[in-house]
Amino acid sequence: MDSDRHSSSPSALTHSSTLRRLLYEALAALGFDPTDTYRQAYHGVVLAPRLLNSREDHDNAPRFWQALERISGDVDIGLHLGAAMQPRPLDVVGYLLLASRDLGQALESFLRFQHILSGGFAARLELQGEQAQLIFNLNYRGVGSLRQQMECLALLLQKMLASVSADGFVLDGLDFRHPAPRRLSEHRRLLGLSPRFAQTNDALIFPRAWLSRPSRSANPRLFAVLWAQAEVELAELEENQLLNRVRYWLEVNLGVQLCDLAHCAQALGYRASALQRALAEQQQSFRQLHDEVRRLRAQSLLEQGLAIREVARACGFAELSPFYRAFRRWQGDTPQGFRSQSVGPGGGGSSDQG
Repeated sequence: MDSDRHSSSPSALTHSSTLRRLLYEALAALGFDPTDTYRQAYHGVVLAPRLLNSREDHDNAPRFWQALERISGDVDIGLHLGAAMQPRPLDVVGYLLLASRDLGQALESFLRFQHILSGGFAARLELQGEQAQLIFNLNYRGVGSLRQQMECLALLLQKMLASVSADGFVLDGLDFRHPAPRRLSEHRRLLGLSPRFAQTNDALIFPRAWLSRPSRSANPRLFAVLWAQAEVELAELEENQLLNRVRYWLEVNLGVQLCDLAHCAQALGYRASALQRALAEQQQSFRQLHDEVRRLRAQSLLEQGLAIREVARACGFAELSPFYRAFRRWQGDTPQGFRSQSVGPGGGGSSDQG
């Protein structure tokens, strides 16, 4: 059973060391000891060395952001870090943005190669009338949107896009998925507006016409070289393979929102029919992957002793009866029977059905 779970799990997502390097500098600029701050946040967890080309465990990041407010004593630490950051090209994606022809090409580059920056990005550009929305959702398994991280990232992205555009970059609006904090004075001061909170996506909103604004450092020949290098780096990320992407999206969203082909395709930047074809080329279907992730989650939660009704809900089942039917199809047994075999005679765990 353990080997089955391991072989079916997606490769661990990673992120580049770029943001961590900028964070170290910003923490120091705010008067904090960066090394001590990280040590407190991770409670002795061994971190990768700060090397130029190192990759770090993506799902480790929430530990830092969840602890940061307590460590710093600053309820707006994300905003203050973003304000202190001095964005500059530290990787191939950063250089691509600067070499782009215009803001539209810069965003195309960011979206194409977003997973070089972070495997958890689910960013996309949506055009609605005269407005454009850069959705920059960053997802983690079992963790919702992180307020401090996303507020820091919003300021950083705003600065990066302003550094590309010859005419600057000012937001029309800003959406966050996390709930509204008690006070918004720092948001208005540093962002120049009052964001909307508890929204569907984290998004920068700006005039669509700005996509054609020329870059102040456009270099077509350099852009072509950098694009080719970015394609190589993206291809080297095993985690970025389509089946892993779909599995990870399902793990993040199962039991949280409707997990169907259309929603997954939109999040991964596909049309539904195109995603279906791409999966079929790998002898898979969205339904098969959905079933696989549900099965593995149900097994894990049952072994942990979670109430069966809660297991069903966490696997995306609104009612118990379809969960029982699915579980019998997966295991040839009831959830109670599976749990009894897993924990052994006299083992713990709930035997309830609700």
